[in-house]
Amino acid sequence: MSSRGVTFHRVTSSMRRAQIVSSLRAKGAASVRELAETLQVSESTIRRDLDVLDRNGELLRTYGGAALSPRPAAPEISFAASAEHDSAEKAAVAERAAALVEDDMVVVLDIGTSTRLLARHLRGRPVTVITANLAVLDELRDDDAVRLCLLGGVLRRNYLSLVGSLTETALRQVRADLVFLSCTGVRPDGHVMDDMEVETPIKQAMLDSADRVVLVASEAKFPGTGSLRVCSLDRIDALVTTAGADPRTLEVCREAGGKVYIA
Repeated sequence: MSSRGVTFHRVTSSMRRAQIVSSLRAKGAASVRELAETLQVSESTIRRDLDVLDRNGELLRTYGGAALSPRPAAPEISFAASAEHDSAEKAAVAERAAALVEDDMVVVLDIGTSTRLLARHLRGRPVTVITANLAVLDELRDDDAVRLCLLGGVLRRNYLSLVGSLTETALRQVRADLVFLSCTGVRPDGHVMDDMEVETPIKQAMLDSADRVVLVASEAKFPGTGSLRVCSLDRIDALVTTAGADPRTLEVCREAGGKVYIA
């Protein structure tokens, strides 16, 4: 658009949000006022942008502003990139975990590559699968034997998942036999960790949605990564892992009352 020979370029919301993320990468953190002055928009517009970026896991909302995720040296890996690194350990964990599912059970599957592989082993089974994992949807969408329930929420395209308050609300309406929970780390003190703020509330809601909680975590997750605590091992009824997992952490799980299955 031009007026009297001057050309104006319209900045879209996606462009503005990309500029916000770029600014935070340079500074580490910024206030709403600083971002509003830099981008020449209102503070209310910046707050809306920050809320969206926070829900998408691209930054962390702070009081009066925003900051980058607390793990800048290890940026979020897209689902496609993670899938390329599926290991024999993850495949073994998924197969062993699927063996815990009995016919006619209702199960909740968390996001992650292990749960996608687990879903593959449920094909042809008379079970109900509840999930916010779109990769699980892709695995089971054409299987008439499986009753598939997709939770609502905000789409995270880079990780093929649904998150947010709609997902949490839907989980409060669910009662399942088993929930298969994923994580990014299991610490020696028994804390189950994750590294994305937008996913942690969903995982915590899943804990209350089923009679039993099964944690699927290959040996690489001991201790793994993550700065956000999902729960402690005393909330876990069973842990499915591989032979290289830290034996002391496995003993913490057993002492807390959880069964340990080695794939």
